Amino acid sequence: MKAETAPLGARRGLLVRATVLAALLPLASCTVGPDFVPPTAPAAKHLAPGTATSDLAAGAGEPTQRLVEGQPISAQWWRMFHNSTLDRVERDALASSPTLAAARATLAQAREEVAAARGGYYPQVGLAASAERQKGPPFALGLLPSASQGLPIFNLYQLGPTVSFLPDAFGLTARTVEAQQALADDAGYQLAAARLTMTGSVATQALTIAALRRQIDAAREIVAEDRKNLALVRQARDAGRATRGDELSAQAQLAEDRAALPPLRAQRSAAEDALAVLVGRAPTAWSVPRFDLDDFTLPTEIPVSLPSTLVRQRPDILAAQARLHARSAAIGIATAQMYPSFPISASIGTAALATTTLGASRSIFWTLAGGLVVPIFQGGTLQAQRRAAVDAFHASLAVYRQTVLAAFGQVADTLHALRDDAALADAERRALDAATAAASLQRVRYAAGRGTVPALIEAERAVQRARIGYAGAQSQRDLDTARLLVAMGGGWRQDATPDSSECSQCVRERRHGPAQLAGANRSATR
Repeated sequence: MKAETAPLGARRGLLVRATVLAALLPLASCTVGPDFVPPTAPAAKHLAPGTATSDLAAGAGEPTQRLVEGQPISAQWWRMFHNSTLDRVERDALASSPTLAAARATLAQAREEVAAARGGYYPQVGLAASAERQKGPPFALGLLPSASQGLPIFNLYQLGPTVSFLPDAFGLTARTVEAQQALADDAGYQLAAARLTMTGSVATQALTIAALRRQIDAAREIVAEDRKNLALVRQARDAGRATRGDELSAQAQLAEDRAALPPLRAQRSAAEDALAVLVGRAPTAWSVPRFDLDDFTLPTEIPVSLPSTLVRQRPDILAAQARLHARSAAIGIATAQMYPSFPISASIGTAALATTTLGASRSIFWTLAGGLVVPIFQGGTLQAQRRAAVDAFHASLAVYRQTVLAAFGQVADTLHALRDDAALADAERRALDAATAAASLQRVRYAAGRGTVPALIEAERAVQRARIGYAGAQSQRDLDTARLLVAMGGGWRQDATPDSSECSQCVRERRHGPAQLAGANRSATR
């Protein structure tokens, strides 16, 4: 529309009404494209074959573990081992890990992207000011042309607000916000997954250090027994009851057992260095606390989720679902771009040939403009973009399904491992008891002069080997228990810390429930 002059109050009122009208237009708009439907949860009743039996009995005096379905997992799941040193290291890692700091920053960035996308719902208001010096025709100043008069030179000053708005008639802005929110949900789940992975790694390294410490102690005891056995052989040889070959055999055994210590110490050092890195410290600048296997209490009741619950509990599955949601919204974006758009703009201001007359009622002008932009021919670009968005959705759907299968496989493997760990602990405990009894008998026989040195040496070595095997079985039960708690999702949704993920899908599920949400949504590729 052409510029006109009018009373200042009337023009301002017109601009306000235009702005309100532009803000209300989205309320009458429709959103094209698919509404996201979360994939259906698996119908399986158990996470692994044979897990209907809840007890993991080890026998031989070993603790029995019990699987409890439906019991929630604490966010501080590692406290189930009742080890204060582990709890302190876990808290240090949560506070100092650079990996978590990066994930928190990524989540903050994603949330700001959502806020930026939501700005498209509102009119864009600005202030325009200009000063021009022109030499132009006389009619620019309302003068009649004169042959004796040259072209006039004048200054033009303008000042006033401007408003522009693109009504979300077909949901382009809504789908853009939806996609950004889904990406923010993904970032939140990625943070939760990073926290879960880190706490699991810290517990694994701590238990590994404790197990290696036990193995090193047992290996040192074997070396000490070898020295005693060598002394016995030498005494027996001096008494004529052993040969030079027996002595050489004892020396060779001592050398062999000594050689087993350096690799164990190297493994412990590597685990301690890995733990320092997880805590966010340089290995040389952090003293690893002492972890003893006896200070860990094996959890006797292990929370186990149903398959339908696991898909809403593991952050990696939820992250894959959030990415799938973003792909669904991208289909809506590509669809909305195929529809017309209706840009609206308005401005009101003052224009004068001198700054002293700016703001005078006769210098007020206003404009109000509306447009229609219809995509008619784009060379197939818009259709191809929508087909590409649909293909990307199907690719993400396949990735989601694979993520669910991998999660179920991990849980099933760990459940099977726990059952086998119980049987192994039973066997190793019985082997240790039998080896200890056999060694005691050999000592009695040897003291009575009825046993041989090689038999005594072998009996002592069998006891030490059984101790190492038993310690390994104990630590493996602890390790696999920690892995199962992590595989179940680690109770991250129970975490009330400020940096925990609070995704929009979580909020909607708490308010309405997943079943109502699924029923309200439409097909993802409609």
